[in-house]
Amino acid sequence: MLKKFRGFREKLSPGTRKIISNTVWLYFDRIFGKGLTLIVSVFVARYLGPTRLGSLSFAIAIVTLVGIIAKLGLDRLVVRDMVRKPENKDEILGTAFVLKVIGGFISLFLAVGVVFVLRPQERLTLALVAIIAGGNIFLAFDVIELWFQSQVESKYTVIAKRGAYIISSLVTILLVQFEASILAFAGVKAVEPILIGVGLISVFQVHHSLTAWRWNFNRAMTLIQESWPLILTSLAITIYMKVDTIMLGKMAGDDVVGVYSAAVRISESWYFIATSLVASAFPSIVKAREVSQELYYKKLQQLFNLMALIAYAIAIPMTFLSTPTVLLLYGPEYLDSGAILAVHIWASLFVFMGVVQNPWNITVFGLIFLIINWLKLVNNLLS
Repeated sequence: MLKKFRGFREKLSPGTRKIISNTVWLYFDRIFGKGLTLIVSVFVARYLGPTRLGSLSFAIAIVTLVGIIAKLGLDRLVVRDMVRKPENKDEILGTAFVLKVIGGFISLFLAVGVVFVLRPQERLTLALVAIIAGGNIFLAFDVIELWFQSQVESKYTVIAKRGAYIISSLVTILLVQFEASILAFAGVKAVEPILIGVGLISVFQVHHSLTAWRWNFNRAMTLIQESWPLILTSLAITIYMKVDTIMLGKMAGDDVVGVYSAAVRISESWYFIATSLVASAFPSIVKAREVSQELYYKKLQQLFNLMALIAYAIAIPMTFLSTPTVLLLYGPEYLDSGAILAVHIWASLFVFMGVVQNPWNITVFGLIFLIINWLKLVNNLLS
């Protein structure tokens, strides 16, 4: 058996072996992370109850919605540029980092503004949103993870991020044991990006240096020009995923949001499959685009087919097992979450398709902007 596996492995190209290895690490990261998150969320949900869980979930939904601004749609663009020109990594990483820090502050002010509009009298919601959104500023250090993605070496970021998640999860469980206030749980959500940033810096500094990063205004303008379609795409997906929670919080109250959020947490715990596989396959798709149009669309179609198959394999069984799953995890207090989960699980099909579409968006829009810039150059030479 072992000899057959080795023989099969030797038949694969080095690039394919690297993608498979990277995907295994990413899946380990997501499975471990989602599993740990689900376990911790069960403790938190049982302790807080539907109403307080609803308050926390409402705040997280608002921060997630405006948090798209913090990312600025740069992730895939940065990976693409570093795949094409790895010698410019310090300029690319430095520019993306500064842009993400600016985006983090903008998202903080927007999140607070949304609370003032939706719940102007609720200081608790305002405090929860301000605390959680403040931590999003430190998500700028995620650009380090993008470098490792471009090299198809995600195992280093997996080690760094898992350490941070384990620490934050242990602290959360301790908060449950000591019956802490809901603000303390928001504080853990804010500190988590800081811990992740420390871990990413530690693994990056082994072979590279943050002091070599540099800002480039022209590259920043190019990234911003190319990112707006991706921001709109990400915003549309996030609105689709989170606006229901915000609407329920505005119309029905936090207790209903809590019941709904319990079901959504289980449903969304499957999304890591799509993001992990696409993250590993993305560098290969970018390179295929440079080889030929036929190879590019062939790889893209294969990825779409695989994602659809996986989504159906998840949604069909969960439709029938939704209520037993909810009762097992959250208890009878969340019984109504079962019917919600049976319907919401089908969102995975559309989410998986949306995640796979991102590589197409990036390569196509990148080509469009390249043509526009070329035409501008020709116009300047002729004028």
